Amino acid sequence: MLKYLAGILSVFLITATFGTAKAKELVIYSGRSKSLVEPIIRQFEKETGVKVKVRYGDTAQLAVALLEEGSKSPADLFWAQDAGGLGAVSKQGLFDKLPESIRSKVPESFRNSVGTWVATSGRARVLAYSPKRVKPEALPKSIFDLTDPKWKGRIGWAPQNASFQAFVTAMRLLVGEEKTEEWLRRVKANGAKSYPKNAPIIRALADGEIDLGLPNHYYLLRFKKSDSKFPVEQTFFTAGDPGNLVNVAGIGTLKSSRHAEEGLTFVNFLLSGKAQQFFVSETFEYPVTDEVISNTKLVPLDELLKLTPKLNLEKLDDLDGTLKLLRKVGLL
Repeated sequence: MLKYLAGILSVFLITATFGTAKAKELVIYSGRSKSLVEPIIRQFEKETGVKVKVRYGDTAQLAVALLEEGSKSPADLFWAQDAGGLGAVSKQGLFDKLPESIRSKVPESFRNSVGTWVATSGRARVLAYSPKRVKPEALPKSIFDLTDPKWKGRIGWAPQNASFQAFVTAMRLLVGEEKTEEWLRRVKANGAKSYPKNAPIIRALADGEIDLGLPNHYYLLRFKKSDSKFPVEQTFFTAGDPGNLVNVAGIGTLKSSRHAEEGLTFVNFLLSGKAQQFFVSETFEYPVTDEVISNTKLVPLDELLKLTPKLNLEKLDDLDGTLKLLRKVGLL
């Protein structure tokens, strides 16, 4: 009898232990690439003991998956590459409201008004170029100048990339649907070369495939970290130009999450000084809190905000409209 009871107790303890471990396992849908964020996720696991499973993918595709899965989604958190993906999920009421203790860590411009997501880092759109083939004084002053025939076959962009799609959404808001469609068609007709994402644009510039590119700011800085003489430079368009969009990566917890407490712990961790310093020093992104040592390779945030167009990032939620437009002009 004692052996029987001991066996039952042993099974109970194993089950309980397994269940506890499973309860502490977070599932994150990440539009942020594995190469960028895996180190900080592993650091979180090491410090908290919470295991993390990550589904990596394109932000837009993950947002669509969450909308289709609804309350049955296995995800606890959605870590998006841009505000557009966050807005699309928030608009459908899938995010839980974050506590004030988290929201207050981030400036109002880096969170949405209903409190369902916060930024984790900032990213700027830039004009990258080959200094060997284009002199600084000859660079286009506005993104609309890329339709000039003199740039025919010399431009690289990434229409399938979420950050480019967020930029298109911003342009639609800033100058209207018609002018945005016209710009897309004219740049396409001007022989713009499409790349799957930002890094290949930087490589193509160095290899002489193109002379101008439209990436996020941090990709070139990573190349230069390995090779200070890497033959590419970057700049901004005239202040207020749509091409200077400053977007954010951000995160929200899902209402359907079965691990809400651990999810909030992860969000808090991303806003900690340690994680913010990682984004600034290792991925060359802009911080969203002031608990960091500034990076001299980055334009000071106050200067950056003067260059960016005035736009409420919450409004970048019409991802579907942007995807339809890109399909319409033959870029998807």
